[in-house]
Amino acid sequence: MTLQAEERQPISPETGRPPVTPAAVGHSPLGRILLGVSLVLIAFNLRPVFSSASALLPEIRTGYGLSPLGATVLTTLPVVCLGAFSPFAAKLAQRIGTERVLLGVLFLLALGTAMRGLSSSTLLFLGTALAGACIAIGNVLLPGLVKRDFSDRAALMTGCYTMALCAGAAGAAGFSVPLEGLFGGSLEATLAIWALPAFIVGLLWLPQAIGGRSQARRSSVQVIGLWRDPVAWQVTLFMGLQSALAYCVFGWMVPILRERGLDGVTAGAIVSVSVMVQAVSCLAAPHIAVRGKDQRLINVVLCGFAVVGLLGLLFAPLWGVWFWAVLQGMGQGGLIAVVMTVIVLRSRDAHVASHLSGMAQCVGYLLAAIGPLVVGLIRDWTGGFAWCAVLFVLLGCGAAFNGWLAGRRLHVEAKVVAAQK
Repeated sequence: MTLQAEERQPISPETGRPPVTPAAVGHSPLGRILLGVSLVLIAFNLRPVFSSASALLPEIRTGYGLSPLGATVLTTLPVVCLGAFSPFAAKLAQRIGTERVLLGVLFLLALGTAMRGLSSSTLLFLGTALAGACIAIGNVLLPGLVKRDFSDRAALMTGCYTMALCAGAAGAAGFSVPLEGLFGGSLEATLAIWALPAFIVGLLWLPQAIGGRSQARRSSVQVIGLWRDPVAWQVTLFMGLQSALAYCVFGWMVPILRERGLDGVTAGAIVSVSVMVQAVSCLAAPHIAVRGKDQRLINVVLCGFAVVGLLGLLFAPLWGVWFWAVLQGMGQGGLIAVVMTVIVLRSRDAHVASHLSGMAQCVGYLLAAIGPLVVGLIRDWTGGFAWCAVLFVLLGCGAAFNGWLAGRRLHVEAKVVAAQK
């Protein structure tokens, strides 16, 4: 079973005929390659904010004078912003064009990331919130762009950009502590340096954003009935619960390993390896997912890998910690990729994909914020991380249940209609 066979050709509400997408016309082979590379580079910048703060959390608490509650809020805040700002993505794209929205996302993301390095706890939180809002919008728009411009290569592109998400997270987790040493112990410079890649990619994206095609790609349709559709809610809960596991890793795994006795560089390297394995898993999982009759089995198996790996990192002897990191990376990376693939597969066209992505990430990330928040509260209440195992198992079971339902070969029954003038 191929991805193309599972999707049905949508009917345009404006013309009554199947639409001609930009993937079919207007893009030369080289143009499509450049567009695909650009999307991958954008995705790379959507995770360093999380893992760079996690790797340096003990130093941030000391340097900025944060209480345990303040540290918990810092790890939770960007995930809350992912949910709170996701609903604005589709509306902004319809109003000013997807390419221009992404341009603004990149430059504001660079600004928010840089604000974290200005020696002010207030600016630390404000910059983190701004970066989280920008990441939310970028997260929502990427699946719609894949559906619109790469519908014939959706599995490949989904794997590539989710791999880039993981690579960005892994790079920030693995290099933040060594960079602090390189910068002479400057925590501020280490936090701010991750603004540079976003700024550079913004400059590279500028020609795409200001080109004439951006204006032509604005949408004049509405999607009706999405929030009442049970399949849409199953995709959303699958998204949220697996994301809660992911952000527990991004936000707290380095502190967990450091508390178990590992030094900061080694703990960051272990998490970096885990996330790099996620990148490899991201490439493989979509191709496996679209070749089966549905995605139920792979969704459940990947949930099992992710949870068992987390439990191993939490309790197993430290000599085996690398094995558990690899297993967790296989599961979590595969989950990230298959969730994005499921959003595309359950949608009949790019409009539904964009709105389903917005719904899944709005509700899903607000739900996902519970994960790192509860981990921090458990640490404060019990003085350790052992009871987090209960949370990880509950999240994994919930993700597996909804992943089974969302993996069925169905479509979201939402209607695409012409927008009211």
